[in-house]
Amino acid sequence: MSAFIHRFEPGAPDGRPLLLLHGTGGDENDLIPLGEAVAPSAPLLSPRGKVLEHGMPRFFRRLAEGVFDENDVRHRADELADFVENASKRYGLAAPIALGYSNGANVAAAMLLRQPQALFGAILLRAMVPLSSAPRSDLGDKPVLIISGAQDPIVPASNSAHLAELLRGAGAAVNHRVLPVGHGLSNEDVTLARRWLNDVARADGGATALAKGS
Repeated sequence: MSAFIHRFEPGAPDGRPLLLLHGTGGDENDLIPLGEAVAPSAPLLSPRGKVLEHGMPRFFRRLAEGVFDENDVRHRADELADFVENASKRYGLAAPIALGYSNGANVAAAMLLRQPQALFGAILLRAMVPLSSAPRSDLGDKPVLIISGAQDPIVPASNSAHLAELLRGAGAAVNHRVLPVGHGLSNEDVTLARRWLNDVARADGGATALAKGS
């Protein structure tokens, strides 16, 4: 298994798991409360990013704010996909839904484009287009929720809209919502994510545990 410091919370054995991917400066504990809030019974797999920027964990290197080292994006997305597939075997999990914030959302988007088999779907909070030249992918109607902030100083509205169209063009079933907020998360993010996950769980059939406790 690719070496990632991580945390695993078993949840319900029949639940669709969440892959929690933190933002810059977070760690494997950072999004556990969010995962528990949006999917109370879901298994949670939460790795820590392996790249350090001024001592702060990230999932890939950047050259400046909003400017990514795309060779590193590709390498790290593939490495993370390998970890997810091996961790799923180790813990007996179905393919997870990624729940990523900021840098974590960006690496999740890169995984969807490069290694779509590793994920069932994704919730991308404050995400940007991770690769200027995206590979040709067939996302096969994978469910994706993108939640952007209308006042986000880091992610331009045109960029998040382009990401939504890029994933739709690759075949994903994309729901893109824009909230009247900045880059930080809000209660409305939690509400939207939870409702979306419950809809996905109902459509998913076997993975019913996401809806429990709602």
